[in-house]
Amino acid sequence: MEKLFAYASLKNEDHQKDLFGRILEGTPETLVGYILKEIQIEEEFGLVHYPIINETNKTEDTISGMLYEVTKQELNQVDRYEGLHYRRVEVHLQSNQKAWAYSAAI
Repeated sequence: MEKLFAYASLKNEDHQKDLFGRILEGTPETLVGYILKEIQIEEEFGLVHYPIINETNKTEDTISGMLYEVTKQELNQVDRYEGLHYRRVEVHLQSNQKAWAYSAAI
């Protein structure tokens, strides 16, 4: 199983049902050394703002989210869902666990 840190739309149960065919069971978790920013993505109906994590390396900067366990196949589904504007990065959580999260693909 793979660990996935979700801080935005991947926490949404409707998105989870569409993406995985199930609702994920997770635990609250904190990402340290990051802040949330926004990126603009041009969609068919115009520019849309989406949250994105940005590394600061400052311990006072934190993001609350959820930690889920998913299969490798489900993680690959998330890669496709996030598209070209996001990339999967390994992060270290407050609990000292490593997990995957999605950041801007710059």
